[in-house]
Amino acid sequence: MVDSLEKEGCVPVHVGIIMDGNGRWAKQRGGIRTNGHSEGLKRAKEIAKAASDLKIKYLTLYVFSTENWKRTQQEVGFLMNLIHGHLLGELNFYKENKIRVKLLGDITGLPKGIQEDIIECEKETESFDGTTINLAINYGGRNEILRSVRKIAGLSLKPEEIQESTISDNFDVPELPDMDLLIRTGGEKRLSNFMLWHAAYAELIFCDTLWPDYKRDEFIGHINEFQNRTRRFGAV
Repeated sequence: MVDSLEKEGCVPVHVGIIMDGNGRWAKQRGGIRTNGHSEGLKRAKEIAKAASDLKIKYLTLYVFSTENWKRTQQEVGFLMNLIHGHLLGELNFYKENKIRVKLLGDITGLPKGIQEDIIECEKETESFDGTTINLAINYGGRNEILRSVRKIAGLSLKPEEIQESTISDNFDVPELPDMDLLIRTGGEKRLSNFMLWHAAYAELIFCDTLWPDYKRDEFIGHINEFQNRTRRFGAV
């Protein structure tokens, strides 16, 4: 079991996680997919606490993608209720750990009640200076870029005035830095439209562990693996 970092203080600034495997976890146990989502929420809280303890500045969790609306009405409804119950239900947890909560994604496509929850949760935690948890809900990497470009189209800029920063300044969380480490659980090896811009030079870790079984010690082990990699950003 890994319970400590190999290099104290040397942690990635921004970690993103594709939390995959909830449905398969439940199926392996003879249950329905929604059971896996409930258990997966517990893991998200555990990893959020670990990130806070390690003083990781930004943690982005892929909660619900723009493509997840294609799932059954029952599963989508369950996930929306789970998100609704979590956002304000965990306010004390966020406050105790000085965690700031931000939304990534198109808020206008979410049920009104969840929109209100997000606004309140962001307001209640906006002054905290610990880890920022970015909840990617109704999020797609392409969609975020598209929405940014649409904002820029209304600025009447000359083509030569448009820089990379012009695009990133119009993202959902403009201050969010590039991702250092992207972890995907569940055995699949693809990005699934997650943080396409921010993950341009992220270190990638794909593990077979299904998300409900992904614990704090494995997360710390992955941070240790990141610490032992050499990042060149295109240089020699």
